Amino acid sequence: MGSFFAGIKAGTLSGVLYVGGTAIFNVTLLYAMKPSVLSYIQTSYSTVCPPVAATNMTGSVEDCFASVVAVDVPYIAFVAFFVVLTYAGVFGMFYDSLPSRSHIWKGETMGAVIAANLLFFGLSGFYFDSESAAASGLFLAGWTAVFGYVLGRLYRKYTRMVSFESGDPTLLKILVDGRDFTGKARTFALTSNHKIRAEVADDASFREWEPSGGVTMEDARSFDTVMEVNGEGALKGVVGKKY
Repeated sequence: MGSFFAGIKAGTLSGVLYVGGTAIFNVTLLYAMKPSVLSYIQTSYSTVCPPVAATNMTGSVEDCFASVVAVDVPYIAFVAFFVVLTYAGVFGMFYDSLPSRSHIWKGETMGAVIAANLLFFGLSGFYFDSESAAASGLFLAGWTAVFGYVLGRLYRKYTRMVSFESGDPTLLKILVDGRDFTGKARTFALTSNHKIRAEVADDASFREWEPSGGVTMEDARSFDTVMEVNGEGALKGVVGKKY
């Protein structure tokens, strides 16, 4: 578990950088290799993109090239951004379950997953010859590494780690938003609130919560209360035997 909303927030900023940078690269590549692009368009779409515009045709090959730059590139960037945003939310939700303890490597892992999906759905760039494929591939690899780094750093910026400890795990379990986090450490969005409940054994009684660091409790004496996360911290549940 992690924070879905922190993932979306991190994905919005890093996604704009990733998708925007990719769009700029694609436009630059199209113009840099324009003769090859025009030849590809004329060969592959000769019925709608003839060398010279005719009255019964949609337009010339130059018109088609202009359409690719002005319409196709922004459209692909728009769709790609929402793919990035979706996976950023998933990244936030399952952040704590991803391999590695480093937020950078977790970001890089999700960046690679996102890049693979953009490639699969044809949203990563334009491949009209071997040179464009090589250039796009090299750019995508490097830019994805930058994106993964930024995604991981931003998620870490917007979240804080909280660990949960029970005075006696056999007598008290700590439920956070309905999930058992006893003896675990999880990330939460900064300044977020979460419902905390102590699940106590029949022969035990709840005493109090002992928050530390950036964790505060609405009512430390209540077994069912609310936790606010304002920084790194810990929460301990104190329990005792009834008899």
